[in-house]
Amino acid sequence: MNVAGKMLIGLHLGNGYGSQSGAWRMPGVDPESYTSFDARVKQAQAAERGKFQFLFLPDGPGTVMTDIATESPVFNLDVMMTLAAVARETQYIGLVATGSTTFNEPFNLARQFKALDIMSHGRAGWNAITSSGEDVAANYGKRIPSSEDRYGRAHETIQLIQSLWGSWGKDAWIHDQQSGQFAKKDQILPINLQGKYVGSRGPLYIPPSEQGQPIIFHAGGSPNAHELAGRFANVVIGAVFTIEDARAQRNLFRAAAKRYGRDPDEIKYIAGLMTTIAKDRRTALDRRIQLGGQSLTQRVDYLQQMLGVPIDPSRMNEPLLKAQLNTARPSRYDPRSPNALKIAKEGWSLRDILAHGVIDYHPVIIGPGVEAADHMQAWFEAGAAADGFWISPDVNADGIDAFVDKVVPILQERGPFHKEYEGKTLREHVGAPDQYGIDPRV
Repeated sequence: MNVAGKMLIGLHLGNGYGSQSGAWRMPGVDPESYTSFDARVKQAQAAERGKFQFLFLPDGPGTVMTDIATESPVFNLDVMMTLAAVARETQYIGLVATGSTTFNEPFNLARQFKALDIMSHGRAGWNAITSSGEDVAANYGKRIPSSEDRYGRAHETIQLIQSLWGSWGKDAWIHDQQSGQFAKKDQILPINLQGKYVGSRGPLYIPPSEQGQPIIFHAGGSPNAHELAGRFANVVIGAVFTIEDARAQRNLFRAAAKRYGRDPDEIKYIAGLMTTIAKDRRTALDRRIQLGGQSLTQRVDYLQQMLGVPIDPSRMNEPLLKAQLNTARPSRYDPRSPNALKIAKEGWSLRDILAHGVIDYHPVIIGPGVEAADHMQAWFEAGAAADGFWISPDVNADGIDAFVDKVVPILQERGPFHKEYEGKTLREHVGAPDQYGIDPRV
């Protein structure tokens, strides 16, 4: 169980519009939000009002624009610049940014994240991931390394960065104006580390923050991810569609932590949840249909593969035929398929089935806030399936406030979610143990 047995909640903060591609066109949305740091600050403040423990900013240095003519890019202009702006205008919420170990130099990452940790008074987290895809590598004039090399470099990079974070001794900063001693020179030392992939002389001239140094996050579900997170991470961001899968994946990360001599309770598993909160299911579906536009029709082909039956896209406003439902079988290659078939069998039209988000990249709640609260409480209490959730509202402009006003109070009243911040640092928020420099156990 996590800190004080309480649920952790993070906010996915991407391009500023929301998780749905049509969010930028919705009424009440500033179409220039993509370049507005003020909008990001306002969204972060809404999440802090809801006592979320952290913001989570994904990033990708080689974003493929699926259709830039009609859709916005999915990531921030720059995650570190965004969180620097947010740090100055918030007090409690944790600030987690993605930084690839594949195409960044460790010294640069170490300096950026520890400076953010200082600026935010101990609220920074680093989502340490590897990059994949030749489109990413091409931006750096390189080819993508093998999986072995990418993860080999990742393990070395995290160790090197944590060594740099600890190279300024925890009690080295004196700043005594009377004696004239600024720091204890013998406690700020080079690390002189060189591995197969990365190296650095050091030291890093940044003292500890209120939490010492940033928290390590990791997003991924592969065996390589289990090893990396089990060795270094305090929080894992996952993508699962059932309680059973969440429990299984969480246990794999916990087992990996144990292999590295860590307490499995030190690693928190955070499942994704996408939300469209409205007064009832029909209102929420109509909102999703407005958001989806023509893209819903384009998803029919994939729904056919998920259910194993031919589907006529000209019948978008009609439910599937009884004969189709009788022969439909969920695809064993897509974990979302059983839920898609369940929704289809409830008698919704083809358009409504797709509007339920059956092909989205996390479970989707469409309807009143109590349905989101029920889902989260069930997963949280069901035999350690999840320690918390990262929330992706459909439209940030009103979707964050809808979650804060309609879901959070229910979770607080029922008990799983805290009513006030118990501390001020991200380390306190997620219940991570004290650490400065590298973890001597690993």
